[in-house]
Amino acid sequence: MKITIVGTGYVGLVTGTCFAESGNYVTCVDVDQEKVNKLKNGIITIFEPGLEKLFLRNLRDGRLHFTQSLEEGIDDSDVVFLALPTPPGANGEADLSYVLQVAEQLGKLLKKYTVIVAKSTVPVGTCAKVKETIARHTQVAFDVVSNPEFLREGVAVEDFMKPDRVVIGTDSERARKIMYELYAPFVRQGNPILFMDIPSAELTKYAANAFLAMKISFMNEIAILCERLGANVDMVRRGIGSDSRIGKRFLFPGIGYGGSCFPKDVQALVQSARCVGYDFKILQAVMEVNERQKTYLIPSILKYFHGDIHGKRFAVWGLAFKPNTDDIREAPSLYIIRELLAHGATVRAFDPEAMHNVRKQLGDQIEYANDQYHCLEGADALIIATEWNEFRTPDFDRIRSLLKQKVIFDGRNLFELEKMQEEGLHYISIGRKPV
Repeated sequence: MKITIVGTGYVGLVTGTCFAESGNYVTCVDVDQEKVNKLKNGIITIFEPGLEKLFLRNLRDGRLHFTQSLEEGIDDSDVVFLALPTPPGANGEADLSYVLQVAEQLGKLLKKYTVIVAKSTVPVGTCAKVKETIARHTQVAFDVVSNPEFLREGVAVEDFMKPDRVVIGTDSERARKIMYELYAPFVRQGNPILFMDIPSAELTKYAANAFLAMKISFMNEIAILCERLGANVDMVRRGIGSDSRIGKRFLFPGIGYGGSCFPKDVQALVQSARCVGYDFKILQAVMEVNERQKTYLIPSILKYFHGDIHGKRFAVWGLAFKPNTDDIREAPSLYIIRELLAHGATVRAFDPEAMHNVRKQLGDQIEYANDQYHCLEGADALIIATEWNEFRTPDFDRIRSLLKQKVIFDGRNLFELEKMQEEGLHYISIGRKPV
């Protein structure tokens, strides 16, 4: 099948590469000339485990192409995926301008029946707007389909190639058959392709992300209660996570969620509810808890240093919003760093993948370490902001020898309390007693 992907961001590049890997001919379109040139020359523009190997193979074998021209990109295409940004506006509502601009262009360029697929996360009613926009400019038959993505950064290739489920919203039998044929190779193990009406498909993505964000914020509230009651959040987490009705995933306390999906999707769903006169109180609370959680370690840091960290140096391990990605959108680490700088402290940070992105935002406001131990040299304390695997079993002897004060503030609860006692480190985490 001939497929076009409009947008080569995270979702677009993963989607295009994985479709090519299953034997389709894929053309990816992007207005960014520099990005298109890099991709044409085999330079991948995002970090995602396992993606580069597939990208290079399909580029070499001629199944994956890149262009700036939408007209060239959709030539003879059977399916066009819209994988465009939908950033939050000033009021939290998703900005659909990129999606609708491309829809208008498509209306002027379609030459044969085409399925237009909204892959971007968009509010209910967006597919209807896309259909209306295209229809104003063409007499050619087409269908608009909702096909939200459920990719987890860090395991996106696995998620795409072996999805838990594929959600497709359509009111067209013709489009349904095409979408089934397209996704059938990915669900051979029996996981479902769920066909539904378009509004339900559009809402499913927001509902899923909002529910997962709610679990994270709920567990962070429990963690604070644990601290005040003298309980251990690890024990509570295991106790409730073993209940099959709840499940153990997304119950890890920490310094909040970030990334490209949860923050903007929760905000957009709250705004969608507001637009139809409904006050979504639970999600309002989820956002408030998460906003507080991003800098939850700061009061503990100030308390340890008797209220004054001016001139203190902090080592920060981890900058990405989660491990196995270079994505720093809404990363809690950035909120912590800005608070430290505002209090007159200095920061040296290390992340295996995200430092180039942070440098674009913070420039020389902080130092960037060559590795996790160089990061510690001369530091008064270590702050852990991202749970990269290489941070889980560090050389504690080196940590003690390099830190001026033997203290770790852990926003991801990487270490057992007993281990920290044995190592002679003062250790402050989330929802557990300090040691």
